[in-house]
Amino acid sequence: MLLRKIIHGAVFREEGSFAPDTVYICDEKIISEEAYHRITAHNPSAETTVTDAAECYVIPGLTDIHIHGCMGSDCCDGTIEALRTIARYELRQGITTITPTTMTLPEEHLAKICRAAKTFHKSKEDNAADFCGLYLEGPFLNSVKKGAQNGKYIIPADTAMLKRLQDASGGLIRTVAIAPETEGAMDFIRENSSQFHISIAHTTADYNTAKEAISCGASQLTHTFNAMPAFSHRAPGPIGAAADDTQCNAELICDGIHVHPAAVRTAFKIFGDHRIILISDSMRATGLADGQYDLGGQNVIVNGNLAVLEDGTIAGSVTNLMDCVRTAVKSMGIPLASAIKCAAVNPAKAVGIYQDYGSIAPDKYANIVILDKNLDIKMVMHRGIIPSFGI
Repeated sequence: MLLRKIIHGAVFREEGSFAPDTVYICDEKIISEEAYHRITAHNPSAETTVTDAAECYVIPGLTDIHIHGCMGSDCCDGTIEALRTIARYELRQGITTITPTTMTLPEEHLAKICRAAKTFHKSKEDNAADFCGLYLEGPFLNSVKKGAQNGKYIIPADTAMLKRLQDASGGLIRTVAIAPETEGAMDFIRENSSQFHISIAHTTADYNTAKEAISCGASQLTHTFNAMPAFSHRAPGPIGAAADDTQCNAELICDGIHVHPAAVRTAFKIFGDHRIILISDSMRATGLADGQYDLGGQNVIVNGNLAVLEDGTIAGSVTNLMDCVRTAVKSMGIPLASAIKCAAVNPAKAVGIYQDYGSIAPDKYANIVILDKNLDIKMVMHRGIIPSFGI
């Protein structure tokens, strides 16, 4: 039995605030103070490892539900090695839970990715973020708003294909992106929204079309503002439709490239910190030097925080989710508690894993990060263990 306490820290609360508190841990789970005292009373010889988090923030490990890759690896490589590289890098950054994201590719390639995901999920890797599912971004998109997606592989919505891919993944696909104005999309949303989290993406949908999609079961916007019609006073589009429905969430990339700080602040005012999901949308160049990389089989040029296709189209980000949180707080004026809520609580709820992840609460996995006042990582804890890369 391994007992731990984290003391003297400002602990993140589920509702989105910080308060002085002590966190109690037994083996891989967070426990209540009462449970801790019961255990120690019945095991007087049990030793407790104490971590002093004075002058620090104690937060749940972040959950990135929309991440393509990092450190030279990409989900679309379709290998266990690539997924392992991604998961290990993410854990070092304090992102303890991930749902890697595919690109628009042929079915046989997507099936390969799904099979690799199934195998990797069963492996239960040490020193790696928990792999909690897949995010299917494409191929059911609109080529007019394809962004960095490969247009030659975009196809109409296909429920039979989705079921084949889900079978190949062993049931790991959690989120499916779709352009609701495309052929068969509304029927697809109706048929699949009870089993999958449907997100409106790479779309030309107007307000009424997006509103219909939400009524059919879509519950999220993929990278809000990007690859969709802009919000305007006479044509509010998907953003207006999502804002009108209190059950619809909005992904947001706060890397300082994809969305202007004023638009980020506006999004928080419109949706509130209970409906925004911070994502990285990071690609394989994340964590590496500037240069030439690829995304979904297309060449990408990286210069600083900017990644673009050869035609200048923004191609994902090169910023991990923890750095997105730092940017949101330090450069965009978002309160830290709100940013953590949007990067930990909301994404875990969105993909259906909140019973085990996303907050510091009894019976959840002890995936915890300690940040100093500059938001630098002082400690990462994964399932009650401090990984071998240390503090």
